[in-house]
This record gives sequence, C-alpha cells and structure tokens, in this order.
Amino acid sequence: SPAAALLGIIPLITLGLGFWQVYRLRWKLALIDELDDKLGREPLWLPGRINVSKLPDFQYRRVLSSGHLLSLQTVYVGPRTHEGTHGYHAITPLQRPGDASTILINRGFVAKDFCPGGANYERSPLALEAAAARANGGRGPEVTIEGLLRIGTKRGLFTPSNEPDKGTWYWLELPLLAEHAGGEAANVQAVLVDEVFEGHAGAVSERVGRGVPVGRPARVELRNMHAVYAATWFSLSAATAAMFWALVTKGRVSGKGK
Repeated sequence: SPAAALLGIIPLITLGLGFWQVYRLRWKLALIDELDDKLGREPLWLPGRINVSKLPDFQYRRVLSSGHLLSLQTVYVGPRTHEGTHGYHAITPLQRPGDASTILINRGFVAKDFCPGGANYERSPLALEAAAARANGGRGPEVTIEGLLRIGTKRGLFTPSNEPDKGTWYWLELPLLAEHAGGEAANVQAVLVDEVFEGHAGAVSERVGRGVPVGRPARVELRNMHAVYAATWFSLSAATAAMFWALVTKGRVSGKGK
C-alpha cells in the first residue's frame, strides 16, 4: 500500500541524514582543532600591507597592530546584547605608521546609553576620545591592539541593509565599512580585527557600566550539536524500520490467514 511504501522509505532517509550529521560532526571537530591551534599560537604582528585574499586562512588568528585610532570615524554596529544589556559594537579605523594601511578595529560592546543618542553618550569615554581627537586633527590615542583577525560577517536573512549615510549599521559589511572610512584613496584595507579583553566578570561589568568598550574573549565557541542530531536521526531510522517490519510481518500473517 502507499502508506507501507512511504513507511519503507522513511528509515532510509533518516539513516542518510544520520550519516550526514556524522560527516558534519567530523568536520566540526576538525574545525575546532584548527581554531584551537590558531588561538594557541603567539600573536602575529600584521604586515604593513595585508594580502586580503589570504585572510580566510588566518581567520581567528591572534594578531598585534599599533597605530592611532581615528576616533572621529567610529561607527556603531547593532543592536547587540551582552549579558542582557543592550548596546552596539564600536568599530574604529586604526591608522598605522608609515606606509602601512589603515585597518578596522572592532573594539567591542558598548552599552546603549553610552552610544550616540544615548542618555550618557556626551560623557562616555568614546565621546570624550572623539572630542580629544577633534582637537588633534582627527587622530585619537596611540595604541597597540591585540585581537583576532576576522573576515566580517554574513548578512542575516532578515537583517536590514546598512545605511552609512544615516550612520546606521546593522551588520559587519566589511567592504562597505572600509569604503566609509576612506577606502583605497585613504589607504584603508577591508581588514577587521576583533579586540580581545581577558578580564574577569567583575572587570567586564565595570567597563559596561562606564561605557568602555568590552572586547571579545580570546576564544571561539562553536555550537556543536551534530552528535545529538545524528543520534536522533539514527533513532528515528531504527524506530521507523521496526514499524515497517511490523507492518510487513502483520501483512504476511494476515495473508496466510485468509
């Protein structure tokens, strides 16, 4: 019957999905090992001119870079949340010395009240930093940044388009962020570094409460549920196979009884 035929197909489909999840599990474990290896290495000083085509090979590599923050060009990407607090990520160009290119630094999370339009923005550290930069020809403090090299993010299915003319940024559209910072004419490369902050929970809370950007931890946490998914599909395959076998056996018994 059609019902029996359908029930006979389901175990094969779910079995295939189980093996697919096993394949994905092996891929994810290999990726985790690769990231652990990158994060365990000593930080690498970024060269003056970065080969952008090679960036995917260095994704999440710990790097160092020095220069002046161009504080007047800070943009805020979001909204984002951190431990239940709403806010944005602050992205500031880093002008490196000499002929080295300018790159982009994701300085981390800033609570909404300390972002433009927020109740405490005018007295926030980033606003004061921008005011000092304005008096210094646009150049902010000289810093050395340690962070993780990134290649930006993909736009979510329901994420709106960025509107740089309005100062509205919803996602890390790296080429557009680099162009907004001056592009090739200003020697800006589409290179992003997530600044790291490895302080304890109390230090993080203190920074959030003062509007100081909170960088990301120097680790990458990848969701890995493939073993659970594989077990689920294999269980469904076994259960539906048993149901199909019971149905076929029952049909044979019924046929003999006639």
